[in-house]
Amino acid sequence: MTVHDRIVAEPFSLQRRNPAGGTKPLTAWGFANETDVLTDVLLGSPNFLRHLSTSSLSRKHLREAPCNVQIAQAQHKDLVAAYEHFGVNIHWHEPTPELPMQVYSRDSSVMTPYGAFITAMANWWRRGENYAAIRTYEKLGIPIYDMVTAGTFEGGDFNVIEEGVVLIGCGGARTQEEGARQVQAWFDKEGWETRIAFIDEYYVHIDLMVVPIAEKLTAVCLACTEPGIVDWLKGKGHEIIDVPFQDTMALGCNFMSLGKDRVIAPTSSKTLIEKLKAQGFEVAAVDMSEISKTGGGIHCMAQALKRVKA
Repeated sequence: MTVHDRIVAEPFSLQRRNPAGGTKPLTAWGFANETDVLTDVLLGSPNFLRHLSTSSLSRKHLREAPCNVQIAQAQHKDLVAAYEHFGVNIHWHEPTPELPMQVYSRDSSVMTPYGAFITAMANWWRRGENYAAIRTYEKLGIPIYDMVTAGTFEGGDFNVIEEGVVLIGCGGARTQEEGARQVQAWFDKEGWETRIAFIDEYYVHIDLMVVPIAEKLTAVCLACTEPGIVDWLKGKGHEIIDVPFQDTMALGCNFMSLGKDRVIAPTSSKTLIEKLKAQGFEVAAVDMSEISKTGGGIHCMAQALKRVKA
């Protein structure tokens, strides 16, 4: 148990969002952006991992070369070791056999400056993860901001580009427009700039295509990202690092920024790793080739709970 497990700055609640906006940020948890220093992360155990048909990519692997679960579990241990190496406090969902995809802890909830919000999963066999996430936040003493009730919405489609700016993905299969619009309305009322990116369902979530690296530096697969989104990022002064399409399809654009020019990335993302190292980043490269067959990458497997300014 870490010190954060014992801190309860605000009482646990099931809906903290102020319907009129102006919800106060938390003091012990939360973050302003995805690139400040990561101090606490929420992970899901692969103990009961199964390879299920969650997307076209996972179905392709099921047909051609299904996941070796033992190797996948070993790869996840290497990912945990990378977080430990960088001094990140790790918190865990309670693993249960009924939740074989809970390793993808980003999907069932989203952390915000105001508390977590609970998503609405598309696949019926994953909906229990939403309820389990509520228990996790109650255990940690993190209030719930709100819960998605209009259509489906998954956490990989909530992409904080910079402080007060969010890019919301909507592919229709995993995140429906109704859910995306509901979440957009919440953050519009908080005074955020929000933009919905309508993507082909083949790409699953927006965080397979666009992920912030550092302040004003963002990894983007230019081959599959709408030019209007790229222009929007550039208009905000973001430098773009292009991740090739083939790397992106191997989850190469799905990495975790730790702040202070440190990144955990999959070994398959050779182009991104090379470019980051050339800019002076410290990169922990972890082999995710087997576990990612089940449908997600490093960014999908982590929910940032707290980030602080360097």
